[in-house]
Amino acid sequence: MAVSSTFDRDYFAANYANYQRQNPARKLAFYRHLIEPAATCDRPAKLLEIGCAFGGFLASLDDRWRCWGLDVSDYAIEQARLAAPTATLAVASGARIPFAETFDCVAAFDVIEHIQDLEQVADGVFRHLRPGGYFVFVVPVYDGPTGPIIHALDRDPTHLHKRSRQFWIDWLTGRFELVDWHGVYRYLLPLGYYVHLPTRRFRRFTPAIAVVARRPLESSAT
Repeated sequence: MAVSSTFDRDYFAANYANYQRQNPARKLAFYRHLIEPAATCDRPAKLLEIGCAFGGFLASLDDRWRCWGLDVSDYAIEQARLAAPTATLAVASGARIPFAETFDCVAAFDVIEHIQDLEQVADGVFRHLRPGGYFVFVVPVYDGPTGPIIHALDRDPTHLHKRSRQFWIDWLTGRFELVDWHGVYRYLLPLGYYVHLPTRRFRRFTPAIAVVARRPLESSAT
């Protein structure tokens, strides 16, 4: 089965039926805060979002940003074209970035855990970032006190990498510099209320992490 057909309308209906409620303004504001170091003063910064889904994050950015987005889902890209009409979009995997541009920031929110070949992802992001550019990603984590609960609640068969927070931090080694990372508490409660609470103090106890890394100004990584 083609990957695009896996992430079709039925997939989003089954796993993200409350997509808008799961992406409230405060969550998007936190994501914008994470990418802020990549904003440039002399020109609009170039940002690529891997796994842009319905384009909600891209649509939330102001004119300081030029936006590109990709997703493996034809259905998601159709929705993203409506939400973010000025963005350059493509149906593609984060393991094979199709754009020729070099970006100031590459973002991937809740998508890397879906991609089989993590080395291809890291290599592709590295190649498409300018030296000094930022790589920002959010992933669920399955260690710590909440690990067994997250395992039990996670019924998405496309989550291929159910890893610890240390795994993702170590994954950056050899290509990127770790700038900062947060823990994120996030839960969809009854009646559709969505809790999204970033934290540094309790970041080792959260069900997800947000990581900010940077391509070094000079690097021998290949």
